[in-house]
Amino acid sequence: MNIIDHPSPNFDDRPAGKTLDMLILHYTGMRTAAESLARLGDPMAKVSAHYLIDEDGTLYRLVDETKRAWHAGVSHWANETDINSCSLGIELQNPGHEFGYRAFPKAQLSALSDLCADILSRHAILAERILGHSDVAPSRKKDPGELFDWRGLAAAGIGRLPEKTASAHTMDDDEARASLTMIGYDPGAPLGIILTAFQRHYRQTNIDGQLDAETAGLIRALTG
Repeated sequence: MNIIDHPSPNFDDRPAGKTLDMLILHYTGMRTAAESLARLGDPMAKVSAHYLIDEDGTLYRLVDETKRAWHAGVSHWANETDINSCSLGIELQNPGHEFGYRAFPKAQLSALSDLCADILSRHAILAERILGHSDVAPSRKKDPGELFDWRGLAAAGIGRLPEKTASAHTMDDDEARASLTMIGYDPGAPLGIILTAFQRHYRQTNIDGQLDAETAGLIRALTG
């Protein structure tokens, strides 16, 4: 695996007592990799990630894994609110929803799979803690979005998707919120926003934020 070092100054030390046990996937939301690298390396921007993968599969290392990159911002997962301190961040070059969101090329996804496999060989990160930015910051973020191939990544042993939807059944709002909180989503965010983020990851064919039978079945499949 060929990695190009492109150091960013935007990092600091991980606090004592924090375990690196999460992997957060993003899209850059910028038109070109050159623009993305410039922003992630701009000390005034105060944002970064550990890695960036261009659409052709070129892999850049921006921040050493031992350091805390500034990629997650205000976020929450399973009672943890300092996601930067316990995670690695990978940016995927993609213009995002603002500049012409598009599917992620095979070369980019292959490089991502190889990088994730390498990371998982060195860090004890559970499948359910390999997440999108939208999972940990659902009120603010959509990335990597509904065109990201979570299923292909899971087939390679990276991340978690239910093999099938649990039998369709009704689920009221209280049960849905309790179940989504059990999965890890922020209990303080509006339910519709959490459902939308959940669907971006687990039901990408219909992102409507509604608690229909299919969505309820997927929630149950992940918590049953």
